Amino acid sequence: MLYYLDQTDSTNTWAKQHLHLLQDGDAVYTQNQTAGRGRLGREWKNMAGCGLYYTVLLRRPMKAPATIPLYASLAAATAIQQLTGISVQIKWPNDLLIGGKKVTGILCESIGENYLCGIGINLAHPQSYFDQNQLPHGTSLLLAGAKITHCAELAKQLAEYMQQLFSPAHTKPFCEQGFVPFCQMYNQQCINLGKQVFFEGGEGIAEQVDEQGHLVVRTVQGNLQMFTGEVSVQGIYGT
Repeated sequence: MLYYLDQTDSTNTWAKQHLHLLQDGDAVYTQNQTAGRGRLGREWKNMAGCGLYYTVLLRRPMKAPATIPLYASLAAATAIQQLTGISVQIKWPNDLLIGGKKVTGILCESIGENYLCGIGINLAHPQSYFDQNQLPHGTSLLLAGAKITHCAELAKQLAEYMQQLFSPAHTKPFCEQGFVPFCQMYNQQCINLGKQVFFEGGEGIAEQVDEQGHLVVRTVQGNLQMFTGEVSVQGIYGT
């Protein structure tokens, strides 16, 4: 079931508070999220009516739950591309970029055997929003030239892709096989690959994302497998 809220502090928070009402695969969305946040506790600034804030509950055994954010980025990218025809790239692990600017952020959380996947998409934010909030590396589907920016339509498309590929009826369900069947598709859209990347304590060339979701970086000391931490990409976000 897909629930719509006129306003909420955070769709992830709402889902946590209503776990007893939700079934596996249920999702909630709004266009007015007043206290959203991103990775590392960063604030996701709200502009009422201009964004899609969406959370889906996954309540089933997962072979590789740590890679849910990577899979979710593929589902979101596919939904956006299908509706708009605009090319979307993934900045490892789960930021979505259009023309080198961030259009989507993803925050996944676990509560016991429950997994919450929150997706925030800039739909119709004007350039003034990014200028006023000092977000030079942000964009929206509207600014990227998208003709389809309807929240409900995109929310339904997201729900469809998440349900299809998590469903046991799918030939390669993520819940049973993990990230492995989706690794090649992810690599094809990952903007990090082949570029110089910087991380705490070093730098190198991003070679690939492996079947466990690690970013494999070639450094002077040898290959390094990264799974957490901030990674900046040369030429992206001003680096």
